[in-house]
Amino acid sequence: MNKAVFLCILLMSVLYACKTAKNNENQPNIIYILADDMGYGDISILNKESRISTPNLDILASEGIIFTDAHTSSSVCTPTRYGILTGRYNWRSRLKSGVLTGKSKALIPNSRTTVASMLKKQGYQTAFIGKWHLGWDWALKDSIDNTGEGWNKEDFENIDFTKPVTNNPNDLGFDYAYGHAGSLDMAPYVYVENGRVTSEPDTITVNNGKYSWWREGPTAKDFVHEEVTPNFFNQAVGYIKEKSNQHKPFFLYLALPSPHTPILPAKEWQGRSGLLPYADFVMMIDDYIGRLLKSVEDMGIEENTIIVFTTDNGCSPAAGIDELQKMGHYPSYIYRGHKADIFEGGHRVPFFVRWPSKIKGGTINNSLVCTTDLMATLADLVDYQLMDNEGEDSMSMLPLLSEGLKDNPTRMTIVHHSINGNFAIRKGKWKLIMTPGSGGWSYPNPSKDKLVLSNLPPMQLYDLDKDPQESINLVETEVKKVTELKAILIKQIKEGRSTPGKTQKNDSINFEWTQIDFTN
Repeated sequence: MNKAVFLCILLMSVLYACKTAKNNENQPNIIYILADDMGYGDISILNKESRISTPNLDILASEGIIFTDAHTSSSVCTPTRYGILTGRYNWRSRLKSGVLTGKSKALIPNSRTTVASMLKKQGYQTAFIGKWHLGWDWALKDSIDNTGEGWNKEDFENIDFTKPVTNNPNDLGFDYAYGHAGSLDMAPYVYVENGRVTSEPDTITVNNGKYSWWREGPTAKDFVHEEVTPNFFNQAVGYIKEKSNQHKPFFLYLALPSPHTPILPAKEWQGRSGLLPYADFVMMIDDYIGRLLKSVEDMGIEENTIIVFTTDNGCSPAAGIDELQKMGHYPSYIYRGHKADIFEGGHRVPFFVRWPSKIKGGTINNSLVCTTDLMATLADLVDYQLMDNEGEDSMSMLPLLSEGLKDNPTRMTIVHHSINGNFAIRKGKWKLIMTPGSGGWSYPNPSKDKLVLSNLPPMQLYDLDKDPQESINLVETEVKKVTELKAILIKQIKEGRSTPGKTQKNDSINFEWTQIDFTN
């Protein structure tokens, strides 16, 4: 290569780098806060009769957009987290029902594009802090593992905590990753930072409190259950301070383990709500969110930082829902059901987006949106063209954010999913449920109320405009609507996607989709 050609290539490289740096400087920082098991009715700006005070979340919501018809892709933890990071419905993966444990193997293959890997390609710094709950691969002492799946303390005896964790968040596009494997009530109780435990477990802990319980399992010295939520917030604030005002924007995925069990409000918050520990815990989380918002303001990046707040499903019965309702507080607001259910209380969640430079505060949007939509929204934001095998169930919300549109012409339907693997499909005001019961834990419960369920129609159809409580089943009177929605659901399942593009394959399954009759 002659000198002139070399200098030309060098100049072009410098110019491209400068252009990229300039573009990156204009791109917004993104902070995605995911609470765990918090209900729609727990936020006071959404529920005027809420008995829980959430002033900081109220401010965040009032300074941006409140989405009133936002849904998680599942009514439990792991599946929703899968959908957020991949833009793909969870039931297309190998996980067809239930959740993973702290020992489970990685659910997302390294070959699949995630929100983090996509943003990293586009010049973002990326970080995960918090509860992972998507599986990773622990090193083993013996390659033949005869222990259990992770529900008992003995199941962790074959894990070699001195060796690196593989197929972890770093392998899915996160430059920095700090968190724990499963829910805060699932062992092992250790922090993993960039594939290494920060301290090896040296004791076994357990808590059998009514609300503060966690399963027995190996615990490290630096892992104190009561301090985990504050620790994650402190780590997040530290990351924001470190990465602010650099040439590269950042994406922070802050996945909280709370107010999921164990419900552990700090001493200064205990009793503050006048209700149950769950309400105190929600108030404590709200306070920490206020501190995080202040850190963004202090660093001078508030105007061009997108902050999203949502939750991974509805409130759990473990919070004491029945007792809270007797006290006048309704975690699911006016909606039926709760965590695990196919009913609205299982998956209709708070969803706020603040972006001062683009979004007019005080906006209320009634568009149908889903947590899987993060992938397409951010791809749209950073000019990334999604391929056919990326974000198959993700639809861009960017027009709603930057143009203030009142409806979303692309998100016409959502497929809902319960802990038992039951389906529902939503289109407009109509919701078709492909099971006679809750599909989860509330009445009628598939495992407890079999006699009741045997006398109910096999499907449920509700007009959510007139009947948001899902109390009047119209399946026998609106036959054409049932046929229409069922056909859409079957099509979206079979085609491996719900967005335009080439047909994709769902991950292999070892059972039939028994709750749906595909023959008609």
